[in-house]
Amino acid sequence: MGSPFSEQWLIGPQQTQFYTRTYRPSSPKAAIVFVHGFIEHVARYAHVFPAWADRGIAVFAYDQRGFGRTALGDERSKDSAYAKTSWPEQLADVEWAVQHVRREFKGVPVFLYGHSMGGALVLAFATQTTPPPSADTVSCLAGIISTSPLIAQFKPAPKAVRWIGGKAARLSPSLTIPAEVKAQDISHDPAVNEAYMKDPLIKQIGTLRGVSSMLDGGEQLLGGGYKLWPSSLPVLLVHGTADKVTSHKATEAFHGKIQAQDKTFSSYTDGFHELHNEPDGVKEKLVEECIAWVEARLSSGMPSSKL
Repeated sequence: MGSPFSEQWLIGPQQTQFYTRTYRPSSPKAAIVFVHGFIEHVARYAHVFPAWADRGIAVFAYDQRGFGRTALGDERSKDSAYAKTSWPEQLADVEWAVQHVRREFKGVPVFLYGHSMGGALVLAFATQTTPPPSADTVSCLAGIISTSPLIAQFKPAPKAVRWIGGKAARLSPSLTIPAEVKAQDISHDPAVNEAYMKDPLIKQIGTLRGVSSMLDGGEQLLGGGYKLWPSSLPVLLVHGTADKVTSHKATEAFHGKIQAQDKTFSSYTDGFHELHNEPDGVKEKLVEECIAWVEARLSSGMPSSKL
């Protein structure tokens, strides 16, 4: 039996080589662009995406700038390095990915789906914060899914530390600093947490610029970015109440603030940060909820890609 996905290295913004995976149904009825979280990579979702393809929904996922194989793979760009990234660059990368999928899957609705850091990025993408994506790219989206978004940390860093870090980032943007995400806070599944710690593509570091802009970007969503949410753009926000990495309360607050005609906040009682890796039927529930949410928007006449 062959692989459920195809692998490609694609040239994106700034001539950066991106490692990508595409899950392609025989007759796709929709497509999603997936944006992963901080210090991780798309191979960690190999158990998630086949379920989407089995339901006729194509998935395009890429290792983000500064992470996974895009930063460490043999075919990476010469100037790529682990954690070497920034919010503005990542937003440009999201736009590139959406436009790629519009060309690859012409005529089907395109959805944007992000987790953790990626979850905040897809929300920021829709609010057209600096630098703004093209209005055409945002208007072509049929909906956005954001799971455990990094709008705020569960335990925010002290303001003085954030201020110093921001200043230092201007002087030494590529300087790496420790950026630990504790394995025991990932999920209730010990096997998943152990694999996370042993994963050669995961390094517990960040650059001053990458970490500073990531935290600032999430903060801007509640600071005023929510006002720019397109009222006609559907959004599904999902968060576990026991998440010790990102703030469940911040996600709930963002949901309450945005003026979207179609918005849903789904709260998972006692759920940790990676709901897609939670045992006892939780990960299956999450995948089904997200797929069903997309399918419901297909039947309601959401826009299709016409690029």
